[in-house]
Formats: sequence, C-alpha cells, structure tokens
Amino acid sequence: MNTQTPVLSLLRPADRAPVATGVDTQLATAGREVLIARRGNTAFPRQLATFRKLDHDNLRRGVRYRVLVPDRTRTTPGASLQLSALALAGAEVRTLPEVPMDAFVIDGEVAVLPADQADGYPGRVAMFRLAGVVRTTTELFERVWPAAVPLIASELPEPTELTMRERELLTLLFDGCTDESAAARMRISVRTVRRMVSDIMNRLGARSRFQAGAKAADRGWLLDRVG
Repeated sequence: MNTQTPVLSLLRPADRAPVATGVDTQLATAGREVLIARRGNTAFPRQLATFRKLDHDNLRRGVRYRVLVPDRTRTTPGASLQLSALALAGAEVRTLPEVPMDAFVIDGEVAVLPADQADGYPGRVAMFRLAGVVRTTTELFERVWPAAVPLIASELPEPTELTMRERELLTLLFDGCTDESAAARMRISVRTVRRMVSDIMNRLGARSRFQAGAKAADRGWLLDRVG
C-alpha cells in the first residue's frame, strides 16, 4: 500500500458521512492536542464545521484544544455561542481578521484538509498522516497563533431574546406538556419541537429542560397564558 496517499478522502457529496465518521474516530482517540483553523466558509462538510459533544468530551478528558476563527465570528449569533461554550469548557480560542486555512491537526499526527474541488464536488475533505503535510499545516497554524486575539467567553454578546413562538413552546413544556402534546397544540412536528428546545437550551446555556425553563422564567420570557 502506498503510504504517501491520503488515509481517507471524500470523493463526492454522498460520501460525507463516512468521512465525518473517520474524522470522529480520530478525534475520539486524541490524547494530547487538537488544532482547529476555520476560515468561516463552506470548505468543510457541515458535519465537520461545527463543534459537537465529541469536542467537549475531549476537553473533559484533558485534551488541549486551540481554535482559530475569523474576528467576525465573535458577533455571529450561532457561532459565538458555540465558541463561548468551548471557551468555558477550557478550549483556547483566538480570532484573526482572516484565518489562512481550514484544517484540523490531531495529536500532531493526522491533518484533515479540504480536498481539491476542481471536479465540481465542493465540501470534500482528505485525512493525511504524511509527515510533511502534518508538519506544514502545524507550522502555518503556529505562525499565526501568536498574533491572534484571545476570545474570552464573557466578551461575547448575550443571547437574543426568544421569539413568541419559542416562548409559547417553552411555556407549554414548563407547564408539563409532552413534546407530542406541545407539537399538537402548536401544529408543528415533534421533530421541530425537539430542535427548537435544543436551540433554546444552547442559547440559555441550560443543561436540562427544567433549567432552561427556570432561566427563561428569571428573564421574564415565559408567557402568562397559552391559548
């Protein structure tokens, strides 16, 4: 087998899940440090372009995370909340006016980079163990890291208030409705209810639905009456 080729490469959009799974496998075995650089575009598949439970699990295990993102991310609602959660969990997050690459480096041994898009399939990635590729990617990261500005979670903007629709849902659930009954009353799907609840919990920094309801009540976000 030729060891100079990528360990795993994404050939077309339909293959995104296997690649995401391969990177997840590598991340799950990280023992020392994960470097992440994001330019804020669509170079990575969506599954790899967000920070997930796996990253927080790694932080709890003591894996060091250093993250580079563009300055504009500080004021992008969804991204700023993700970065705030990462920073609170112990990740070192810094920002630059422009990040020079999209990349992961895992334990100084594996580099995950966007693949060539010349064939018309955007969002492909390749995973490399080739020492030269990993070293070059790491050196570029280390070159710009000292000039980046540290992001402190407390500096990020507060979550925006809930919409009336979100307040209605949270009030129903806080009053004891199940997902199914809340969905029926609001004439939306159960899946939509659960997606909305997840988003509300993230925005409130709540670890449970009860905590989300309590925080919303403290802020005066619950409705006095639901029709």
